[in-house]
Amino acid sequence: MKAMLPGTFDPPTNGHLNLIHRAAGIFNHLYVIIANNAAKKCLFSVEERKALLSSLLSEHSNIEVMIWDKMIVDFARDFEVKVMLRGVRALADFGYEFELAMTNKQLNPDLEIFFMPTDPQYFVLRSSAIKEMASFGADISRMVPPAVADLLIKKINQLT
Repeated sequence: MKAMLPGTFDPPTNGHLNLIHRAAGIFNHLYVIIANNAAKKCLFSVEERKALLSSLLSEHSNIEVMIWDKMIVDFARDFEVKVMLRGVRALADFGYEFELAMTNKQLNPDLEIFFMPTDPQYFVLRSSAIKEMASFGADISRMVPPAVADLLIKKINQLT
């Protein structure tokens, strides 16, 4: 069975990787879909995010990292994916994700949405918070893989 895990991944966090690794152990094929959404201001280009994730997930032969700039329900139809995974950390995440799931279900009734709670050690990891902490020089080494931390610090230094 094929599944997909869409997200912005700006940057990819240890929480993202935890969900992806767990899902790769369940599904035959997992698409990690990087949203190329012009409305979102990202620190990393979509190509940088794809390169990071492809490198970090290279050990999994059943994972394919792709960029998508259309509606995610269209990806599901085009690639015959029946399951979309969404990570949730807290009740606030669930409320937002539930509304989004109902919208996606209306647009593509064949798509099933599975919610995966994060493992407890990744409960508070938000990409936006990690970027902000890094901009203040905080130690983010337990929040993101080393390659992501290095690139994040370089990006922030280029902006200042």
